Amino acid sequence: MFQQLRYKRPDLGGSHVERRTAMDSEDLSAFLGVPVHTIRGWRTKNYGPPARRVGKHLRWDPAKMREWFNSAEEA
Repeated sequence: MFQQLRYKRPDLGGSHVERRTAMDSEDLSAFLGVPVHTIRGWRTKNYGPPARRVGKHLRWDPAKMREWFNSAEEA
């Protein structure tokens, strides 16, 4: 009845993200291994990497996302 979701993690050190200027919620979801719904919930709680709004879309800077990810590891 329910499908199992599989998350494909992009290589943040490689060319996948380096070519792009910003990550979308699906890229962030895949890297962190959490559903997009979780990322939306984090935004309502002011948690997670900082995002910028581009029109009606949210985008994450890969460098800031890495910085947040590394600082969360130290905490």
